[in-house]
Amino acid sequence: MLHETPCAGSHFSVDCPSRLLFDQVADKWSMMIMTVLNGGGTRFNDLKRRLEGVSQKSLSMTLKRLERNGIIARTVVASTPPGVLYELTPLGLTLLPPFQAIYRWANDNMHAVEAARLAYDGNHGAN
Repeated sequence: MLHETPCAGSHFSVDCPSRLLFDQVADKWSMMIMTVLNGGGTRFNDLKRRLEGVSQKSLSMTLKRLERNGIIARTVVASTPPGVLYELTPLGLTLLPPFQAIYRWANDNMHAVEAARLAYDGNHGAN
C-alpha cells in the first residue's frame, strides 16, 4: 500500500512515511552494512565478520529490512553449501553519498563531540 500522507517540510507528522523509513535505514547497522556492500556482493558470514559486535539476529533483521525497502538485493548462490550474496541495489547506491558524508563528519568531529560530552558530564554529573 502506498502512503498518501503528505509531509510538509519541517513538520514530521505521526503519519509521515519518512519516519518509518528513517527508522529502517538510518541506524548504525544499516549504515555499516551499506558501507561494506559498497565493495560489491558479500556473503552473510563475511558481513558478520566485518561488522564487529553485530549479533546474528541483528544482522539478519537489518538485512531483511534493507531488502524490503529496496536498498539491497539478496541472491541465493548455487554452491556447496548453498550461499546467499547481498549487494546494493541502484536505489541503495543513492544512499551512499549522504552516509559517506555523515561518516566523514563523525570522523572529523569526534574529538569535539567527546570534549562536549566530557564538559556536559562535568556540569551534570556522569551517568
